Amino acid sequence: MAESARMIVEMVRSQFTGPGFIPLHAPTFAGNEKKYLNECIDSTFVSSVGAFVDQFEQQLADLTGTPKSVAVVNGTAALHSALVLLGVDHNQEVLTQALTFVATTNAITYCGAKPVFIDVDRDTMGLSPKALTDFLNEFGDKCEDGTYNKQTQKKIGACVVMHTFGFAARIEELVSICTEWNIPLIEDAAEAIGSSSNGKPLGSFGEIGTFSFNGNKIITSGGGGALVSPKLEWMVKAKYLTTTAKQPHAYEFVHDQIGYNYRMPNLNAALLCAQMEQLEGFIEKKRKLALAYKQACEANNLHFRWERENTRANFWLMCIETADKAERDEILKITNEQQVMTRPIWRLMYKLPMFADCQRDHQTNAEYLEDRIINIPSSVIL
Repeated sequence: MAESARMIVEMVRSQFTGPGFIPLHAPTFAGNEKKYLNECIDSTFVSSVGAFVDQFEQQLADLTGTPKSVAVVNGTAALHSALVLLGVDHNQEVLTQALTFVATTNAITYCGAKPVFIDVDRDTMGLSPKALTDFLNEFGDKCEDGTYNKQTQKKIGACVVMHTFGFAARIEELVSICTEWNIPLIEDAAEAIGSSSNGKPLGSFGEIGTFSFNGNKIITSGGGGALVSPKLEWMVKAKYLTTTAKQPHAYEFVHDQIGYNYRMPNLNAALLCAQMEQLEGFIEKKRKLALAYKQACEANNLHFRWERENTRANFWLMCIETADKAERDEILKITNEQQVMTRPIWRLMYKLPMFADCQRDHQTNAEYLEDRIINIPSSVIL
């Protein structure tokens, strides 16, 4: 096991020209970032109204092939807004995966709803169509206004699918299942900008797709998020709700419902516009790095995670799968001691105290992956 850890350290350092600590994913600012920030400052429009907010929203809509996008302060705000748009509330449940970042389930609880955890596929690390079908066949009760959980008698208000590390879940199958059961589907594409399935961008399959532009993502605005949807009217409403539900007026302050101050500042949008211009180049560099890792791992009997056929991964965070938890733990310890940052996949959500009482299925694949997946340095600068 120590030999595998040393091999990973050597593999990563062979792709990195500088000495010292190698982070998991550092941002790259190699384009018009400073130029656009200066323009933003000179304009004095540094808050939530400005040309760069409009420009970014158009860029993301064009990238995802949707009629409109809405920029917000972070990915969690985007998810929460998506659930609010679908009418998810305290009388409902939301089907999702336990193998995810906590923001997915936090956003569900912000609505007062209860997450229900469905297993993932071992190869995609995303929500499993088979597990979803098995759960709905056992617990689903189709009614005129949607599907209810036979065990709890609560309506299933949505299904949230997360594309783990930028690898596509079996999204077409999941859309088909949710359509059959009349359950709205939200894509948590926080990690998947630029990824696709059968040539279609991730985030554009569901009723609503959400993105994150945190400092560790492929493109970043420091903090930031966004929503997209094929339904223009939903994005018009999303813009309204995320800008405090204020009625348009030259000077009056009239708000006709509970809204949210989730607006992305123009300063952040300026940074993001420059990053969007470089996205495809970033992904190409990451794919070259992923291929180099893959070849090195194959030569040393290590399992490097690769994209499925007919999908394109952005390789946001690259993954190695170990033989078992003991090997995983030793690799994590040795690599981090050698100043090569690695990390395990997330602790499963139902193992956290606030979600311990949530309904779940067998979670066979999620538990398998929790014990074995390691993220390795994946920065564009590598």
